[in-house]
Amino acid sequence: MRQEARIRGQWNVMYNLGALSFYFFWIVAVTGVYLFIFFETSINGAWQSVVSITEDQFLVGSLMRSLHRYATAGMVVTVTLHLIRELYLGRFLAARSFSWLSGIPLLWLMFASSIGGYWLIWDDRAQYIALTTAALFDTLPIVVEPMAFGFIEGARVSDRFFTLLIFLHVGIPLSLLLGMLIHIQRLSDSNTFPERGLAAAVLVALLVLSLVHPATSGVPADLNKPLQTINIDWISMNTFPLVNLIGPGMVWLLLFSLTGLLILLPFIVPSKRRVVATVDPNFCNGCGWCFIDCPYDAIDMMPHESRSNHMQSVVDTDKCVGCGICAGACPTATPFKSVNKAFSGINLVDEKNAEILARVQASLHEKSSGKVLVVGCQHGADLKHLESEIVATLKLECIGQLPPSYLDFLCRREGLEAVLLSGCASGNCFHRHGIEIQEGRLAHEREPHLRYEDVAVRVSTLWTGKGGEKLLSEEVVKSIEAMNNER
Repeated sequence: MRQEARIRGQWNVMYNLGALSFYFFWIVAVTGVYLFIFFETSINGAWQSVVSITEDQFLVGSLMRSLHRYATAGMVVTVTLHLIRELYLGRFLAARSFSWLSGIPLLWLMFASSIGGYWLIWDDRAQYIALTTAALFDTLPIVVEPMAFGFIEGARVSDRFFTLLIFLHVGIPLSLLLGMLIHIQRLSDSNTFPERGLAAAVLVALLVLSLVHPATSGVPADLNKPLQTINIDWISMNTFPLVNLIGPGMVWLLLFSLTGLLILLPFIVPSKRRVVATVDPNFCNGCGWCFIDCPYDAIDMMPHESRSNHMQSVVDTDKCVGCGICAGACPTATPFKSVNKAFSGINLVDEKNAEILARVQASLHEKSSGKVLVVGCQHGADLKHLESEIVATLKLECIGQLPPSYLDFLCRREGLEAVLLSGCASGNCFHRHGIEIQEGRLAHEREPHLRYEDVAVRVSTLWTGKGGEKLLSEEVVKSIEAMNNER
């Protein structure tokens, strides 16, 4: 079941929007280099060179051009969906605001890069873009001489203009890439490449689309003739029809207002009291497991403040989101200790490991024999409906917050016969790697891990996410039936 859950998450496009955006960027970059080799940077040669690439290179040129176009469209779609999804999940507040704010300028760079590619083709659609862009910029007070003058006559557009376009079409994507790297710099082990199966499937889909519906040019641009009906690329050019509909000034007002609102969101939307992790140097043994597991690069290892030749963890509170995964990674959280059982090296400020264990123990003591524990997270399915005379529930900030030693202890010392771990949907962990980390602990693939085989067989997982209450109920019933059959 665990392997099946992982596969489902890997193939879900909505869980891989960020990685797919990077993937599309690299396809655009590789195909763009190929197209640049054969592109002629001149007013008279631009259109013909693109047509020659498409028609005279027997399939290869057409494929490269079509891949370039469709991968660009794919990136625009995935980035837009990524923004909407992060907004819906509330991943723009507190420590996450850096990634949110650094991502807003990338929208402008991405659309500028996409539009710039159409200019270089220099067909009737490029002419429409040129005239509309000129109208937009002429509205801004920073433009001294109206840009539209440059497009009234074809003679006013020189070869230098295309040199400038090439410079911008290379420079803006490079700035976009730099911005993307800054965007993820506060995330450890960032997922910048989709799983191989998904990547292969997307590439095949792009190839098929390129073969079935290859990208083509319109008639050559002629600035001395009025434009006829053109085909709008609604993915990249979605704001251009608004220029004629409501005017360029209103379009700028709309774009600046929307951008300003997105920037202000982290500051105007109320968020719950921020909880961070804290280190107790007296019990931190410097193992570094919390440092390895932290999904937000919020933990560093530094020389111990009181023990020579030892290290200790240090939390950067500006980056910490309070997921608690570090607390679940701490080996000193084990309840099997003979002394200082209630203390561990790292905890969430308002929910210490010992308090979680005490809460579970108190709940189990109220249950009859044949005890079952269901553990979930604050962002997954509701667990209240599962409570019964034999079923106890526990909700954590993230499923990765649960130390495996607690499962060992509860099964061996408290008569716990079955454990069901739930939370977010597979591949869609609210805290990025919580499910993956906990799965690795259960499978002895990372530290700390379960110590006893007889405990491991009692633990099952079901990553359903919100709305998975019915599936959880069914799984609990199965666990109880299996438990009864073994007696």
